[in-house]
Amino acid sequence: MTVKNVGILGAGKVGIVLAELALAAGYDVRISGSGKVSKIELTIQTLVTNYWNQKTRERVHRKLTAMQESDDKLADRDEDLVVIDDPESRQDADESQWKSDLIECLKKFNSGKFENFSRALISKMGVTIDKNHGVVRSADHGIDGFGYFKSDEFRTSRVAIQCKRYTQDQVSEPEIDKFKGVMDSFNAEYGIFVTTSHFTNRAKAKAMQGNNTVTLIDGQELADLVEKYELQITPIKTYTLNAYYYEQD
Repeated sequence: MTVKNVGILGAGKVGIVLAELALAAGYDVRISGSGKVSKIELTIQTLVTNYWNQKTRERVHRKLTAMQESDDKLADRDEDLVVIDDPESRQDADESQWKSDLIECLKKFNSGKFENFSRALISKMGVTIDKNHGVVRSADHGIDGFGYFKSDEFRTSRVAIQCKRYTQDQVSEPEIDKFKGVMDSFNAEYGIFVTTSHFTNRAKAKAMQGNNTVTLIDGQELADLVEKYELQITPIKTYTLNAYYYEQD
């Protein structure tokens, strides 16, 4: 037989303690006593209040315990996670960094070294550099290089080269216009204008006007061409593990 009801004779201190223990254990409690009715009612009220306060504390404790267990599970899961590096993103970041470093280095070149660099790059692009024009800076007559481009077996074009190593200023329209005048004096069909900076929109428009057009190469395109022709750079080949190696069976 299962006992569900507990009767307590006496509503004193001992009776209250026994009643609280019985309530906490899940029993139905009945109290009787010889004292005043008001005293017994106060005892019952105290017992009920204590009972629900205890239940509230237990409920809060259960919630806190459940939250802690959930946090522990999340922590365990995070420990099992493997961060897989995205090789493409890393490669893009690395590529952007070395090109930025390259442009900064070019800006620190003296004028002579930057002109030598530009002629070397343009030579790799297929232009045969004329060593008698634009190489000796004291007698360049307004150009920093001159060469010939053979487009087919029967056609060779004259190419004038201009270099401007700018750190901040952009190349403006008047500079393109002046360069075109120099091109005319050399009977150059084409011109190549190289800068570490940028060209204004008016300069770009001017470069396309007339019969003697000018190819504009700014800092970013310089870096791209250095990569394409591998001018004074060393390619590095490496490997990265695919996600397969990090996946759990």
